[in-house]
Amino acid sequence: MDAATVTCATCRTKNQVAFVAAEAPRCTQCHGFLPWITQAVDSDYTVIADSTTVVVCVELWAAWAQPSRLVGPLLERVVAERAGRMKLVRVNVEDARRVQSKHEARLVPTLILLWQGEEIGRHSGALQLPELRRWVDQGIATAFRPAKTPS
Repeated sequence: MDAATVTCATCRTKNQVAFVAAEAPRCTQCHGFLPWITQAVDSDYTVIADSTTVVVCVELWAAWAQPSRLVGPLLERVVAERAGRMKLVRVNVEDARRVQSKHEARLVPTLILLWQGEEIGRHSGALQLPELRRWVDQGIATAFRPAKTPS
């Protein structure tokens, strides 16, 4: 699968959102930002996770783990609220052992924030919605903080 169908929350237009793109997806009708939620396995993870100019949240999860089932819907909500600023890449550890190993994820869910391919945040275990929002917002602020210029 190379794209997902996403309905714009503003104008209700159905849009095809590519899993791989440099820029955050926009609605074809109203041009508002759309939530960017993708899935990846070992074979396509690097292309999907590293191909963007927004913060990437990698969710390493497992269907058998209750905390994963709790965090998933909360992440979807946070990504929708921050459309245009982040991308969610869901990785089922049962289908992506190399990705799990690469990120040294021992617990599920493990959430990793990436900026330009570099890890800027990590959390293992479930979070409540306010904590999840705060954690993501800290990562976004870190990523978009202006670089210090020498004086």
